[in-house]
Amino acid sequence: MAATSDIQVKELDKRASGQAFEVILGSPAPNGKGEFLVSPSKKKDLSLQEIQRKLEAAEERRKSHEAEVLKHLAEKREHEKEVLQKALEENDNFSKMAEEKLNQKMEANKENRSAIMAAMNEKFKEKDKKIEEVRKNKESKERPTEEN
Repeated sequence: MAATSDIQVKELDKRASGQAFEVILGSPAPNGKGEFLVSPSKKKDLSLQEIQRKLEAAEERRKSHEAEVLKHLAEKREHEKEVLQKALEENDNFSKMAEEKLNQKMEANKENRSAIMAAMNEKFKEKDKKIEEVRKNKESKERPTEEN
């Protein structure tokens, strides 16, 4: 541990939130040993064949990962196609059902209109018959008075 005389403290900034200091340490003693021992790396020397084998293994992993990603993308595209096809089929079915319902309504309206027209024609025929009867009765009543 260093002595206190080797340390200088400068006040940099004083704020309400706190203070800032700069601490300057003195030069290390010439006889001092480093506190941390650096162990030599235990990295073994790799031969050219081992390096080549590792590179090939890495290439295989990369290709495998790429194939997996492509497979997932293909599955996703296939699913999108299926969803789109299903939506088109549902849309076609909806259109056919709507057209069928519209045709049924139009047919029902046509039948109702025909029935109403037939009823009105029948009503008018009956009115015409009554008018004709009234005319005949009126003519028959007027004839005897003309003869007198």
